[in-house]
Amino acid sequence: MPASTLPLAVRVIRAEHDALAAMLRTLPLLLDAQRRAGTQADFGALRAMLFYVDEFPERLHHVKESELLFPKLRARVPALRETLDDLDADHAQGERAIRELQHSLLAWEQMGEARREKFEHQLQVYTARYLRHMKREETEILPRATETLNAADWAELDEAFGSHRDPLAPRPGQPVDEIYAPLRQRILTALPAPFGWGPAVE
Repeated sequence: MPASTLPLAVRVIRAEHDALAAMLRTLPLLLDAQRRAGTQADFGALRAMLFYVDEFPERLHHVKESELLFPKLRARVPALRETLDDLDADHAQGERAIRELQHSLLAWEQMGEARREKFEHQLQVYTARYLRHMKREETEILPRATETLNAADWAELDEAFGSHRDPLAPRPGQPVDEIYAPLRQRILTALPAPFGWGPAVE
C-alpha cells in the first residue's frame, strides 16, 4: 500500500519511529566523535535527548499504542496476542529504562569519565532493544492492522495519534508546538548531519 494511502495513525507511528531511530543511531556517533576530538560531552544536549524520549515516545506514543491500537488487534486477531503482550511488556519497562539511562548520564556528568562507560553501555542496550521493538511493530503489527481494522477504528486512531505533535517528527505543513521548539532546536543543533543540523562526523 502506498504510504500516502495509509491511515494517518500508521503514518504518524512510522514517522515517530523513524525520528527516534535516527536519533538513537546518531547519538553514539556524536559521543565517539567527541571522544576522538578530546572535547567535553555536551551534557545539556544529552539531557535534552533523553528528556525527549521520556516526554514523547514513552509517555504519548507507547500509551496510545497500548491503550488504543493493541486492544483492537487483540480482539480481531487472536494469533497476535502473544506478540502484543511482549510489546506491552516492553512499553511497561520503557519508563524505568529511560530513568536508569538518565541517572547514568547524571552520574557521568557529576562523577566524571569513570562513569562514561556505564552510560554508553546502557545506551547501547537501550537502543538495541528499542530498535528491535519498533521493527516488530512495523513488520508484525502495522501490516495486520491495515488489513484488519475498519474505518471506525481508524477514525478513532487517526484522531488520537494525530492530536500530539512530536517535535522531531512534525507532519508536513504542521508547525512544531512552540513549547517544544527550543527542545527541537537543542537536539538537532547538537546532533550531526544528516539527522541533525551539526557537522557530519567521519
